[in-house]
Amino acid sequence: MKYIDLHCDALTNEGVLQVTSENLRRGGCLLQCFAAFVDVRKCSPAGRFAQAVSLCEKFDAMCKREGYRPVRKFSEIEEGSLNAMLTVEEGGAIEGSLEKLEALFLRGVRMMTLTWNFENEIGAPNANAFGAPTQTQTGLTAFGKTAVERMKELGMLADVSHGSDRLVRDVAKIMKHTPFVASHSNAREVFPHPRNLGDGEIRRIADSGGVIGLNFFDGFLSAEKSAAGQKAALIAHAEHLIKVGGENVLALGSDFDGIPENPYLKNPACMPRFIEALQKKFGTRIAEKICRTNALRVLSALE
Repeated sequence: MKYIDLHCDALTNEGVLQVTSENLRRGGCLLQCFAAFVDVRKCSPAGRFAQAVSLCEKFDAMCKREGYRPVRKFSEIEEGSLNAMLTVEEGGAIEGSLEKLEALFLRGVRMMTLTWNFENEIGAPNANAFGAPTQTQTGLTAFGKTAVERMKELGMLADVSHGSDRLVRDVAKIMKHTPFVASHSNAREVFPHPRNLGDGEIRRIADSGGVIGLNFFDGFLSAEKSAAGQKAALIAHAEHLIKVGGENVLALGSDFDGIPENPYLKNPACMPRFIEALQKKFGTRIAEKICRTNALRVLSALE
Protein backbone atom coordinates (compact mmCIF):
# COMPACT_ATOMS: atom_id res chain seq x y z
CA MET A 1 0.00 0.00 0.00
CA LYS A 2 1.45 3.37 -1.06
CA TYR A 3 1.47 6.19 1.47
CA ILE A 4 1.64 10.00 1.67
CA ASP A 5 3.73 11.82 4.29
CA LEU A 6 2.68 15.40 4.98
CA HIS A 7 5.85 16.55 6.74
CA CYS A 8 9.59 15.97 6.87
CA ASP A 9 12.63 18.16 7.51
CA ALA A 10 15.08 16.64 5.04
CA LEU A 11 15.73 20.06 3.47
CA THR A 12 17.31 21.34 6.67
CA ASN A 13 18.78 18.24 8.31
CA GLU A 14 22.55 18.64 8.13
CA GLY A 15 23.32 15.12 9.37
CA VAL A 16 22.58 11.65 8.01
CA LEU A 17 19.18 11.80 6.35
CA GLN A 18 16.30 9.56 7.28
CA VAL A 19 14.41 10.65 4.15
CA THR A 20 16.34 9.52 1.08
CA SER A 21 15.10 8.42 -2.31
CA GLU A 22 16.19 4.86 -1.53
CA ASN A 23 14.32 4.78 1.80
CA LEU A 24 11.21 6.35 0.31
CA ARG A 25 11.11 3.82 -2.50
CA ARG A 26 11.70 0.91 -0.13
CA GLY A 27 8.89 2.20 2.07
CA GLY A 28 6.41 2.65 -0.78
CA CYS A 29 5.99 6.42 -0.67
CA LEU A 30 3.63 8.00 -3.19
CA LEU A 31 4.12 11.63 -2.09
CA GLN A 32 6.55 13.20 0.34
CA CYS A 33 6.04 16.78 1.54
CA PHE A 34 9.35 18.57 2.12
CA ALA A 35 9.26 21.49 4.56
CA ALA A 36 11.38 24.56 3.99
CA PHE A 37 11.88 25.10 7.71
CA VAL A 38 12.88 28.66 8.52
CA ASP A 39 14.84 28.53 11.76
CA VAL A 40 14.30 31.94 13.32
CA ARG A 41 17.17 31.29 15.74
CA LYS A 42 19.67 31.32 12.88
CA CYS A 43 18.64 34.37 10.88
CA SER A 44 17.65 37.96 11.43
CA PRO A 45 13.98 38.97 11.19
CA ALA A 46 14.76 40.52 7.83
CA GLY A 47 16.42 37.33 6.62
CA ARG A 48 13.56 34.89 7.08
CA PHE A 49 12.10 35.24 3.59
CA ALA A 50 15.53 34.93 1.98
CA GLN A 51 16.10 31.71 3.92
CA ALA A 52 12.80 30.31 2.68
CA VAL A 53 13.65 31.16 -0.93
CA SER A 54 17.06 29.53 -0.55
CA LEU A 55 15.38 26.35 0.69
CA CYS A 56 12.99 26.44 -2.27
CA GLU A 57 16.04 26.43 -4.52
CA LYS A 58 17.48 23.53 -2.52
CA PHE A 59 14.20 21.63 -3.05
CA ASP A 60 14.45 22.09 -6.82
CA ALA A 61 18.04 20.83 -6.84
CA MET A 62 17.14 17.87 -4.62
CA CYS A 63 14.30 16.81 -6.91
CA LYS A 64 16.63 16.78 -9.92
CA ARG A 65 19.36 14.94 -8.04
CA GLU A 66 17.14 12.31 -6.39
CA GLY A 67 14.64 11.79 -9.19
CA TYR A 68 11.63 13.16 -7.32
CA ARG A 69 8.66 14.40 -9.33
CA PRO A 70 7.83 17.92 -8.04
CA VAL A 71 4.10 18.57 -7.91
CA ARG A 72 2.13 21.75 -7.32
CA LYS A 73 -1.40 20.42 -7.72
CA PHE A 74 -3.39 17.24 -7.26
CA SER A 75 -3.57 16.34 -10.96
CA GLU A 76 0.25 16.25 -11.17
CA ILE A 77 0.54 13.41 -8.63
CA GLU A 78 1.57 10.38 -10.65
CA GLU A 79 1.16 6.79 -9.55
CA GLY A 80 4.42 4.94 -10.00
CA SER A 81 6.50 8.08 -9.40
CA LEU A 82 8.09 9.39 -6.23
CA ASN A 83 6.21 12.67 -5.98
CA ALA A 84 7.43 15.62 -3.88
CA MET A 85 5.58 18.72 -2.67
CA LEU A 86 7.16 21.87 -1.25
CA THR A 87 5.85 23.34 2.01
CA VAL A 88 7.06 25.96 4.51
CA GLU A 89 7.34 25.50 8.26
CA GLU A 90 7.25 28.79 10.21
CA GLY A 91 4.89 31.49 8.97
CA GLY A 92 7.45 34.11 9.99
CA ALA A 93 9.02 33.30 6.62
CA ILE A 94 6.69 35.82 4.98
CA GLU A 95 7.83 38.58 7.37
CA GLY A 96 4.30 39.96 7.79
CA SER A 97 3.89 40.51 4.04
CA LEU A 98 1.13 39.21 1.80
CA GLU A 99 3.34 39.90 -1.20
CA LYS A 100 5.95 37.49 0.18
CA LEU A 101 3.23 34.91 0.87
CA GLU A 102 2.16 35.19 -2.76
CA ALA A 103 5.78 34.95 -3.92
CA LEU A 104 6.21 31.66 -2.06
CA PHE A 105 3.01 30.35 -3.61
CA LEU A 106 4.31 31.23 -7.07
CA ARG A 107 7.56 29.50 -6.10
CA GLY A 108 5.57 26.28 -5.59
CA VAL A 109 4.79 26.26 -1.86
CA ARG A 110 1.41 24.61 -1.29
CA MET A 111 1.22 24.39 2.51
CA MET A 112 2.53 26.60 5.30
CA THR A 113 2.81 25.82 9.00
CA LEU A 114 1.61 29.09 10.51
CA THR A 115 3.84 29.06 13.60
CA TRP A 116 6.80 27.13 14.92
CA ASN A 117 8.13 27.40 18.47
CA PHE A 118 7.96 31.17 18.83
CA GLU A 119 5.31 33.82 18.32
CA ASN A 120 5.46 35.52 14.94
CA GLU A 121 3.43 38.04 12.92
CA ILE A 122 0.73 35.40 12.29
CA GLY A 123 0.17 34.01 15.78
CA ALA A 124 1.54 31.94 18.65
CA PRO A 125 2.47 28.30 19.26
CA ASN A 126 1.19 26.04 22.04
CA ALA A 127 4.67 25.29 23.33
CA ASN A 128 8.11 26.81 23.07
CA ALA A 129 11.24 25.13 21.76
CA PHE A 130 11.70 23.23 25.03
CA GLY A 131 8.18 21.81 25.10
CA ALA A 132 6.93 24.16 27.81
CA PRO A 133 3.44 25.63 27.29
CA THR A 134 3.45 29.26 26.23
CA GLN A 135 2.31 31.70 28.88
CA THR A 136 -0.31 33.35 26.69
CA GLN A 137 -2.87 31.69 24.47
CA THR A 138 -2.68 34.16 21.62
CA GLY A 139 -4.58 33.17 18.52
CA LEU A 140 -4.22 34.68 15.07
CA THR A 141 -3.12 38.29 14.96
CA ALA A 142 -4.96 40.77 12.73
CA PHE A 143 -2.34 40.14 10.05
CA GLY A 144 -2.58 36.40 10.68
CA LYS A 145 -6.29 36.43 9.89
CA THR A 146 -5.64 38.32 6.67
CA ALA A 147 -2.84 35.90 5.75
CA VAL A 148 -5.01 32.83 6.33
CA GLU A 149 -7.80 34.38 4.25
CA ARG A 150 -5.29 34.98 1.44
CA MET A 151 -4.00 31.40 1.72
CA LYS A 152 -7.58 30.20 1.36
CA GLU A 153 -7.98 32.29 -1.81
CA LEU A 154 -4.69 31.11 -3.28
CA GLY A 155 -5.22 27.43 -2.54
CA MET A 156 -2.37 27.09 -0.05
CA LEU A 157 -3.12 24.75 2.85
CA ALA A 158 -3.06 26.34 6.31
CA ASP A 159 -1.18 24.07 8.71
CA VAL A 160 -1.87 24.52 12.44
CA SER A 161 0.71 22.09 13.84
CA HIS A 162 2.57 23.91 16.64
CA GLY A 163 -0.24 26.47 16.84
CA SER A 164 -2.03 27.41 20.06
CA ASP A 165 -5.50 26.06 20.73
CA ARG A 166 -6.90 29.54 20.16
CA LEU A 167 -5.05 29.80 16.85
CA VAL A 168 -6.70 26.55 15.71
CA ARG A 169 -10.09 27.97 16.67
CA ASP A 170 -9.38 31.19 14.78
CA VAL A 171 -8.31 29.31 11.65
CA ALA A 172 -11.44 27.15 11.84
CA LYS A 173 -13.65 30.26 11.88
CA ILE A 174 -12.00 31.55 8.72
CA MET A 175 -11.82 28.26 6.84
CA LYS A 176 -15.29 26.98 7.80
CA HIS A 177 -15.79 24.06 5.38
CA THR A 178 -12.54 24.60 3.51
CA PRO A 179 -10.01 22.00 4.72
CA PHE A 180 -7.06 22.98 6.86
CA VAL A 181 -4.55 20.59 8.39
CA ALA A 182 -2.25 19.78 11.25
CA SER A 183 0.53 18.20 9.21
CA HIS A 184 2.43 16.57 12.11
CA SER A 185 0.48 16.39 15.37
CA ASN A 186 -0.83 13.82 17.85
CA ALA A 187 -3.54 13.54 20.53
CA ARG A 188 -3.15 15.27 23.90
CA GLU A 189 -5.62 12.92 25.59
CA VAL A 190 -3.34 9.97 24.81
CA PHE A 191 -0.12 11.70 25.85
CA PRO A 192 -0.32 15.10 27.57
CA HIS A 193 2.37 16.97 25.69
CA PRO A 194 1.41 20.59 24.91
CA ARG A 195 2.38 20.12 21.24
CA ASN A 196 -0.38 17.54 20.87
CA LEU A 197 -3.94 18.47 19.90
CA GLY A 198 -6.86 18.64 22.29
CA ASP A 199 -10.13 16.96 21.36
CA GLY A 200 -11.76 20.28 20.50
CA GLU A 201 -9.01 21.08 18.02
CA ILE A 202 -9.21 17.59 16.50
CA ARG A 203 -12.94 18.09 15.92
CA ARG A 204 -12.44 21.52 14.36
CA ILE A 205 -9.95 20.15 11.85
CA ALA A 206 -12.23 17.21 11.09
CA ASP A 207 -15.28 19.47 10.68
CA SER A 208 -13.42 21.49 8.03
CA GLY A 209 -12.74 18.32 6.05
CA GLY A 210 -9.06 18.54 6.92
CA VAL A 211 -6.58 15.97 8.16
CA ILE A 212 -4.10 15.43 10.99
CA GLY A 213 -0.77 13.85 10.11
CA LEU A 214 0.34 11.37 12.79
CA ASN A 215 3.75 12.46 14.13
CA PHE A 216 6.41 9.79 14.79
CA PHE A 217 8.41 11.69 17.44
CA ASP A 218 8.68 9.50 20.54
CA GLY A 219 8.52 12.60 22.75
CA PHE A 220 4.98 13.30 21.55
CA LEU A 221 3.86 9.67 21.63
CA SER A 222 4.63 7.99 24.95
CA ALA A 223 6.95 7.75 27.92
CA GLU A 224 7.62 4.14 26.89
CA LYS A 225 10.54 4.39 24.48
CA SER A 226 10.97 0.75 23.42
CA ALA A 227 10.06 -0.26 19.87
CA ALA A 228 7.04 -2.18 21.18
CA GLY A 229 5.98 0.77 23.31
CA GLN A 230 6.26 3.18 20.41
CA LYS A 231 4.26 0.89 18.13
CA ALA A 232 1.52 0.67 20.75
CA ALA A 233 1.57 4.45 21.21
CA LEU A 234 1.27 5.15 17.48
CA ILE A 235 -1.76 2.85 17.30
CA ALA A 236 -3.27 4.45 20.44
CA HIS A 237 -2.93 7.96 19.00
CA ALA A 238 -4.38 6.80 15.69
CA GLU A 239 -7.30 5.16 17.45
CA HIS A 240 -8.06 8.27 19.50
CA LEU A 241 -7.84 10.64 16.54
CA ILE A 242 -10.30 8.46 14.63
CA LYS A 243 -12.58 8.15 17.66
CA VAL A 244 -12.76 11.93 18.09
CA GLY A 245 -12.51 13.14 14.48
CA GLY A 246 -13.81 10.22 12.45
CA GLU A 247 -12.09 7.95 9.96
CA ASN A 248 -11.59 10.77 7.44
CA VAL A 249 -9.36 12.89 9.69
CA LEU A 250 -6.24 10.76 10.07
CA ALA A 251 -3.21 10.94 7.78
CA LEU A 252 0.57 10.61 8.23
CA GLY A 253 3.05 13.36 9.07
CA SER A 254 6.22 11.60 10.15
CA ASP A 255 8.45 14.58 11.00
CA PHE A 256 11.38 12.46 9.77
CA ASP A 257 14.69 14.36 9.82
CA GLY A 258 13.24 16.77 12.35
CA ILE A 259 13.22 14.08 15.05
CA PRO A 260 15.64 11.48 16.46
CA GLU A 261 15.22 7.93 15.21
CA ASN A 262 12.05 6.36 16.55
CA PRO A 263 13.02 2.84 17.72
CA TYR A 264 10.02 1.39 15.89
CA LEU A 265 10.07 3.55 12.74
CA LYS A 266 13.67 4.62 12.12
CA ASN A 267 13.14 5.92 8.58
CA PRO A 268 10.72 5.65 5.64
CA ALA A 269 12.01 2.19 4.70
CA CYS A 270 10.26 0.92 7.85
CA MET A 271 6.83 2.10 6.75
CA PRO A 272 5.55 -1.27 5.47
CA ARG A 273 5.65 -2.70 9.01
CA PHE A 274 3.55 0.22 10.28
CA ILE A 275 1.10 -0.03 7.40
CA GLU A 276 0.71 -3.73 8.21
CA ALA A 277 0.01 -2.82 11.85
CA LEU A 278 -2.62 -0.29 10.74
CA GLN A 279 -4.30 -2.90 8.55
CA LYS A 280 -4.35 -5.38 11.40
CA LYS A 281 -5.89 -2.84 13.79
CA PHE A 282 -8.32 -0.97 11.54
CA GLY A 283 -8.76 -3.13 8.44
CA THR A 284 -7.54 -2.44 4.92
CA ARG A 285 -10.20 0.15 4.04
CA ILE A 286 -9.44 2.50 6.93
CA ALA A 287 -5.69 1.83 6.73
CA GLU A 288 -5.77 3.02 3.13
CA LYS A 289 -7.59 6.17 4.23
CA ILE A 290 -4.91 6.84 6.82
CA CYS A 291 -2.04 6.14 4.45
CA ARG A 292 -3.22 8.03 1.37
CA THR A 293 -6.93 8.53 0.63
CA ASN A 294 -7.63 11.16 3.29
CA ALA A 295 -4.58 13.18 2.29
CA LEU A 296 -5.44 12.87 -1.40
CA ARG A 297 -8.92 14.21 -0.69
CA VAL A 298 -7.47 17.33 0.90
CA LEU A 299 -4.82 17.74 -1.79
CA SER A 300 -7.51 17.49 -4.49
CA ALA A 301 -8.41 21.10 -3.64
CA LEU A 302 -4.99 22.18 -4.95
CA GLU A 303 -5.96 22.78 -8.56
